[in-house]
Amino acid sequence: MTSTPPHPEATPAAAPGTAPTLVLVGHGMVGQRFLEELADRGVTGRARVVVLCEEPRPAYDRVQLTSYFAGRTPDDLSLVDPDFMARHGIELHLGDPATAVDREARTVTARSGLTVRYDALVLATGSYPFVPPVPGKDSAGCFVYRTLDDLFAIEEYAKNARTGVVVGGGLLGLEAAGALKGLGLRTHIVEFAPRLMALQVDEGGGRALRRTVEEKGLEVHTGVGGKEIVADGAGAVTAMSLSDGSTVETDLVIFSAGVRPRDQLARDCGLPVGDRGGIVVDERCRTADPAVYAIGECALAADGRVYGLVAPGYDMARAAATTLAATLGAGTGAPESFTGADLSTKLKLLGVDVASFGDAHGATDGCLDVVYSDARSGVYKKLVIGAAGELLGGVLVGDAEAYGMLRPLTGSVPPVPPEQLVLPAGGGGAALGPSALPDSAVLCNCHNVTKGTVRAAVTEHSCGTLPEVKKCTKAGTGCGSCVKSLTAVMNDELAASGATLDTGLCGCFPHTRAELYEIVRTLRLTSFAALLDSHGRPEARNGDGCEICKPTVGSIIASLAPSVGADGYVLDGEQAALQDTNDHFLANLQRNGSYSIVPRIPGGEITPDKLIVIGEVARDFGLYTKITGGQRIDLFGARVDQLPQVWARLVDAGFESGHAYGKALRTVKSCVGQTWCRYGVQDSVRMAIDLELRYRGLRSPHKLKSAVSGCARECAEARGKDFGVIATSNGWNLYVGGNGGADPRHADLLAQDLSDAELIRLIDRFLMFYIRTADRLERTSAWLERIEGGLDHVRDVVVHDSLGLCDELEALMAAHVTHYRDEWAETLADPERLARFVSFVNAPDAPDPSVRFVPERDQVKPDLTLLAGPTLPVRTLEGTSV
Repeated sequence: MTSTPPHPEATPAAAPGTAPTLVLVGHGMVGQRFLEELADRGVTGRARVVVLCEEPRPAYDRVQLTSYFAGRTPDDLSLVDPDFMARHGIELHLGDPATAVDREARTVTARSGLTVRYDALVLATGSYPFVPPVPGKDSAGCFVYRTLDDLFAIEEYAKNARTGVVVGGGLLGLEAAGALKGLGLRTHIVEFAPRLMALQVDEGGGRALRRTVEEKGLEVHTGVGGKEIVADGAGAVTAMSLSDGSTVETDLVIFSAGVRPRDQLARDCGLPVGDRGGIVVDERCRTADPAVYAIGECALAADGRVYGLVAPGYDMARAAATTLAATLGAGTGAPESFTGADLSTKLKLLGVDVASFGDAHGATDGCLDVVYSDARSGVYKKLVIGAAGELLGGVLVGDAEAYGMLRPLTGSVPPVPPEQLVLPAGGGGAALGPSALPDSAVLCNCHNVTKGTVRAAVTEHSCGTLPEVKKCTKAGTGCGSCVKSLTAVMNDELAASGATLDTGLCGCFPHTRAELYEIVRTLRLTSFAALLDSHGRPEARNGDGCEICKPTVGSIIASLAPSVGADGYVLDGEQAALQDTNDHFLANLQRNGSYSIVPRIPGGEITPDKLIVIGEVARDFGLYTKITGGQRIDLFGARVDQLPQVWARLVDAGFESGHAYGKALRTVKSCVGQTWCRYGVQDSVRMAIDLELRYRGLRSPHKLKSAVSGCARECAEARGKDFGVIATSNGWNLYVGGNGGADPRHADLLAQDLSDAELIRLIDRFLMFYIRTADRLERTSAWLERIEGGLDHVRDVVVHDSLGLCDELEALMAAHVTHYRDEWAETLADPERLARFVSFVNAPDAPDPSVRFVPERDQVKPDLTLLAGPTLPVRTLEGTSV
């Protein structure tokens, strides 16, 4: 049992005529935030501030620690402006930690022998990694994952290692595992709890997370602990024995099994600490000694908890700083208190979005769960709803897009039924924007910034860009999970005031997709990293990019590959990490985790022999077959490990990829034309085949569809396509910007009575101009309506060459046609490329047992439970499980 210290009186002032001295012990993220809070309140101008720092460098971003392995340097990670210390007169002693505190004399002694008398002492010593007491834990090759120096040592040792084990499957453990995987090591994760991230996610979320992690090639061992580290005669790690009797051979071990408060200084000087550690403080972060404060991970807060997240640490820093400012007569605000914190968090671990907020585990009496689970695709969403319909909390794995909206709604009744908040788009889901939030809603949990504060930054402080809003409010400068919501609120306010919006593609790039296309084309860039480092926003450079810009730039590089000298194969090297989900396996992922196979059938024309091959393949592999609206035959139900086997037979028969999985040309459908139809005036089948073979594999901002009709009766529905061709007695009419689907649009006539050569030349120009100027995921129909001047402008450019671009557009298309290669034929010819097509990396020959089918109409259909099934207990209002 721990006791909260009494509320001490204000710290006594220094002797008359002398400035008081504040000593900060520790200079991590929370320590630096404390200094900034002091500076903001003018305390650094009234007091001498001395900082004793254990590490050889100033505070850096531990939240982004793993980004060091992605190329960020220690300077990139620094949280301290180069002139911050000098500007505020702060004395920073690097590599010189405090070793003793004499509370009676009010002095702190550092390792160097430096002794400083203090009027106020702030302990921000953080935490230390917990290393389980297993035999052999001190062997060569055993590391912790806490500081940059730890990462330097791991990086060096890994150069001679092939396999690594991470002990701990929490937040930092998964980051460490991702780092080892990135260093080229076969990586194991050992977690004593029954699931990964046990504190943040529930059983269902843990299953989805585990599956996704394993699909990325990491081997997971849960419900077991390390029993012994086995070393060789030289004392170097060779294996780890686990508590279940198994052994994992390894060259390197990283312990990331949690942290403990660094409270030894407080213990040594007699300050009260908690039974399980942590310096006992009150709501102002004051210890039992009126002159000593503790903040961050070393402190046991007034609510009896030690907080290991950065956001609560920042709140504690502000509470201590405002209290000291009031003591010194600095600042204008009243002292703030810290009585507890929201532990909501959103992270991207191993490329997987994971978020939890509020009562994520449903501990509230009378609550119920609303669950959407699609474990095969790694998506799990659970909302905890109170008896009155209020949102209490939730867990999101694999798709945390809604986190920025859901977390601020915690404690209130959502404006739509909760099931609509977890279902995917197109499946009954509802997307809420920031406009649904009140001004009191907290958008940035790290810095406690409300929507109203962000709006005021725009309307009252004239912030017009995201970096300006970040600088003004500090929102978005912590974990970064709120950036999308910040951007939306900022744009809403700018639009309401008539100001110009930041049109950058995302938070990583200030340029539009069209501008990035020009940069890549002009500078002949073939690397996403090179583009980000040279043209990204300053704060994004040397980073990893985001889920918006990576596939966008990947598409740009792929469409320009022949012209800029890039490899057009999308799964080689860096390009593989940029692709959308379907492109990863050159197939469309279906609801039950199986994949569809769509061979190209140009113009819808196919020989009997090829039809027989498709039938035999479907029969032999038990695939569901369906004739599509694009005049192709889709084969559904293949496991990922079957894709190469199926495609080997199809390629041998003369088929090639239909690119149904990519943002590329899908089909050019046709009627039978004048060859068979008595109304036909041109050979529409021949033209459709010519066009499909010319534009196959062309990567674009969105999918492309086309059709050719042999007469004005329009049986091929050409005017519902991105580019459609209708025969006339004098040639061909070309229509552009059509679209079917949920928002249909008839295509517009671009040119008429064209010869074959004229038609192809104009389509070449039109497609390359669209690829050059469209936004991300913008269909030609939306592009034609958005682009300034609309159809008339496009006609001027591609027909009349008003911008003098046509020779260049034609050359780009010619390069594409010349260098086209079938992706599946290339894949089958390379054993290394084939290695990715497995259900389980650690058991490549094992099929996925969760991909199951049931019979229907003499074929098969997925055996799928869309929502939570019987293996996932869901509480009802009565408290029972179903």
